[in-house]
Amino acid sequence: MTLASRRCKMTGMRAANPRVSFAELERWPEDGRRYELYDGEVYEVPSPILLHQIVSGRLHVRLDAYAGERGGLVLFAPLDIVLTEYDVVQPDLLLFTDERKRRLNLRKPNRVAPDLAIEILSPATASNDRGRKMQLLARHRVGEYWLVDPEAATIEVYALSGQQFVLASMASGRERVRSPLLPELVLAPADLVPA
Repeated sequence: MTLASRRCKMTGMRAANPRVSFAELERWPEDGRRYELYDGEVYEVPSPILLHQIVSGRLHVRLDAYAGERGGLVLFAPLDIVLTEYDVVQPDLLLFTDERKRRLNLRKPNRVAPDLAIEILSPATASNDRGRKMQLLARHRVGEYWLVDPEAATIEVYALSGQQFVLASMASGRERVRSPLLPELVLAPADLVPA
């Protein structure tokens, strides 16, 4: 049973179409949970653990400093990225270069794909982050996609090539991350993980 059909059952409604649109998702009552849509299929994003939040916070500080010096905007979840009416994701961190930043409307849901999307891996989300989310972001022309593994202290950098992401570089421990999008970034995975 999908999440949409469970909601319909709880409210006594019948699901005529099991696909959920972003417009429908916006009308759901606030329940404290985060949701993503993949071709209208609802995926509940589990709440992150403390390690995830520490890594996310440290990474945000570093990327925000980089964007402050070179232009751009760094944001973090929860924030819907509406790629289509039936495809909506909430990457852990996002970076928009100055060029894409100019297309953002700060007072409406975001419908602009970021230049960089970052996921911090956890056992509950890793297969989705490496699978359908990665494929969806590639289809929508996100230039770079990072997978940060706090347990292994690694960062995988994927660059868009055609309609798919290819591994551009990988850093572990004290190795410097090499990003085609952010060539001057000085960052090592060990900088993000608490000792």
